[in-house]
Amino acid sequence: MAAVGNLRSRTLQIGGFSNVNAVFLGGGLRSVIQTMWKDRLSFSDLEGESGEAVIARIEGLRKMGCGLLRFAVPDLNAAEVLGSLSSMVSMPLVADIHFDYKIALRCLDFPIAKIRINPGNIGGRDKAEAVVKKAAANSRPIRVGVNAGSLPADIRQRVDSGSLKSAEALVLAAEREIAVFKEFGFANVMVSMKASSVADTIKANRIFAERSDVPLHVGVTEAGPLIAGVVRNAAALLALLGEGIGDTIRVSLSDTMENEVIAAREILETVRELEGAGETPRRGIRIVSCPRCGRSSFDTHAFTALWQNRLYAMDKNITVAIMGCAVNGPEEARHADIGITGAGDKVLIFSKGKVIRTIDAVEADAAFEEELRRL
Repeated sequence: MAAVGNLRSRTLQIGGFSNVNAVFLGGGLRSVIQTMWKDRLSFSDLEGESGEAVIARIEGLRKMGCGLLRFAVPDLNAAEVLGSLSSMVSMPLVADIHFDYKIALRCLDFPIAKIRINPGNIGGRDKAEAVVKKAAANSRPIRVGVNAGSLPADIRQRVDSGSLKSAEALVLAAEREIAVFKEFGFANVMVSMKASSVADTIKANRIFAERSDVPLHVGVTEAGPLIAGVVRNAAALLALLGEGIGDTIRVSLSDTMENEVIAAREILETVRELEGAGETPRRGIRIVSCPRCGRSSFDTHAFTALWQNRLYAMDKNITVAIMGCAVNGPEEARHADIGITGAGDKVLIFSKGKVIRTIDAVEADAAFEEELRRL
């Protein structure tokens, strides 16, 4: 099956309590998309119009296909803010914590659905045990996150000396962290092993998936800006997901959360299409658009930017074409359920190759929305 996790991995439930929706991953289920909030939030950000905007953006991410939303929690005040937010939304929120076990303990007092820690940097064995015991009592899963740039000192020395490959070092570090959980009898855990190297990311996850039934969160870290980041993540994720490796994914970008979610959706759908050789119907919105050229009489770039997030948030299984001229319009995009293109000083809206409306450019946005609602 395409775009699913390792069939041998165990299933985890994230959320499903209080106001929080339940998300299931692992066990061959379809991979769950996640992203990470880009800015630090304060209590004032959760009040009034700004609070409504935060909640609306989270709801928008959910509609676009995001299943998990992670937040950096660098101190106890950030834990309090995230705790408040977790009571205001239904999407499972994840607390990303380093160094201070007290932050993890406080997060577990709220309906925060999952925490991300590394037992090795949380402050010692006794502190790690305290976090694990509270997570077990509250039925909260933990993700162990291992990054190539922050390996334990002894493993880093072996990599630097050439006695250990980077991918193998990631696996060794992850297995060391997992061993701590095994000692505590805690199995509600998953792992990520990320590197900025596509090759190391692929190899590390392949090795780990062969050795363990622990679910995997996969992606390329520090992947770069939009274009470079999408290319690098796509290369790694298409390889891994095509082999059934990856129970949840994040396309890490120096860009918006929405673009991370869109990129992840497109990667998952591409894996499904490759697996089904085009026979399996596509899920959700598919946008096709021309690159624009000197023939263009319609600004496809601006229209796509205006509509992209709204389209991906719609619960429809359709193809939308945004084309620049009559050459690329109804004919080349005749497979589209709805499309829009320029024709001289007019704009055409078409469906399955047939023009259904001819309008002035100033009417394009409203007319397109009307026809979209009719589908």
